[in-house]
Amino acid sequence: MFGPGSQFSEFINDPRWALAVVRATVLEAAHPQIGAALIDNSTFVAHPWRRLRNTFLSLHRMFGADDHARHREAARLNRLHARLKGTDARNRPYNAMDPNVRAWVVATLFESTVTMCRLSGQPLEQEAMERLYAEFQAFLAALGDEAGHLPDTLNEFWQYYDRVVEEELENTEAMRVILYKLFDHLPAPPLLNGLPTLWATGRAVAGPVIGAITAASLPEPFRRRAGLPEMPGAQTLVQSAYLAVGLARFLPDSWIQAEGLADLLALSPDSDDPRARTIAALHSKMKRAGALFRLITPLPPQPEPATETGTQRSAEEFFRQVLDQTGDGYLDWPDLAAMARELSGRLDLDEPEETRLYNAYADWWRELQKLLDTDGDGRVSAQEYATAVPSLAGPALIRVAEVLFDITDKDGNQHIDAEEYRALFQTAFHRDTTGADRTYTRSAFVKDFLSFMSGRQRSTPYDPLLAEA
Repeated sequence: MFGPGSQFSEFINDPRWALAVVRATVLEAAHPQIGAALIDNSTFVAHPWRRLRNTFLSLHRMFGADDHARHREAARLNRLHARLKGTDARNRPYNAMDPNVRAWVVATLFESTVTMCRLSGQPLEQEAMERLYAEFQAFLAALGDEAGHLPDTLNEFWQYYDRVVEEELENTEAMRVILYKLFDHLPAPPLLNGLPTLWATGRAVAGPVIGAITAASLPEPFRRRAGLPEMPGAQTLVQSAYLAVGLARFLPDSWIQAEGLADLLALSPDSDDPRARTIAALHSKMKRAGALFRLITPLPPQPEPATETGTQRSAEEFFRQVLDQTGDGYLDWPDLAAMARELSGRLDLDEPEETRLYNAYADWWRELQKLLDTDGDGRVSAQEYATAVPSLAGPALIRVAEVLFDITDKDGNQHIDAEEYRALFQTAFHRDTTGADRTYTRSAFVKDFLSFMSGRQRSTPYDPLLAEA
């Protein structure tokens, strides 16, 4: 069911699958429970590239050949989903552990993969489709969900899928954000930071096209009910897009490995990663191309971001880039939970360590709420934060730093030695620290973390983790 030789393994690195995943995400977001959870808790608006990378990494772990990695990832996903519950704008409850909701997520991935093949002019044969469906059923079972939440047979699945599309999906806010806002305002990946004009030019063309392709590929009954606009020639555009993207399959395999591409997009030109030298040279050439675009395009001038490391951020920048992880303009618990979630995933923490980290962040949120929430609405606005301009380095944030230190100090000797230091940076920050022979004391580690989180200092290690898209 999993690993090389499975039906799914033929698609995970297929360039067409990028379009299929976007389509599946829209169908997920149209489910009222999933849409509410995304709006309240997800970082897909503020940090879409990070979310994309994490999604691909999770799928590789779940569908890979390593049973131990799959069990660990399933346990991690279950802990993550157990924390995502609440009520939507219409006071309807949502719970990410609802087995019917989880079944719909898997259903959209399967159906969008089948649709990808059909729109590319290469529909799956019945045997291959049934094999792929069995693998997605096994994926759901690996999460611990009981049989029955996805139909037993493929014929029953299509009846189930049509029923959910016609009776349960809605024109949710999350779906509209993905279709109309995300691509139009998609931040540059770290690879293209410092090239605002070049990125804006490409996005102005590609954004509406991707949105139109995705909308036109959705099931027709849902498109009508959701009031999505019909575009002349949309079906031809969709089929042409899938065919064109499919041509990339003939490139060398090393060029189109999904996980490698996601890592590359997340790579900063100033990173210590050995690939960064090539990226830095490419970045320099693209910057010159960006200057040319400014001369020949009518786009308004784009502000050049500060690129120097070690410089102070303004309070507004720090709030937007670091604290507001969900991108809704406010600081509340889901933002700090997203930080804990990202650190837990990067460090591949076991349940006890993960719980300690979440609890430390929860204490920090209670401390911030008490100090900064002046109007008592349960969240901190950018204005409340900027007006107070507080020192965030209170006792609770120090405890967050100490938990991170304890996680990294594997041998418990109260020092992070060179090997532990390299493991931290390579695992959590994906940075090469070859040659680092220093030891890191608890006080020095805490001081550096607090300098980033409260002093608003740009930080070479922490920016790629918490501040960049």
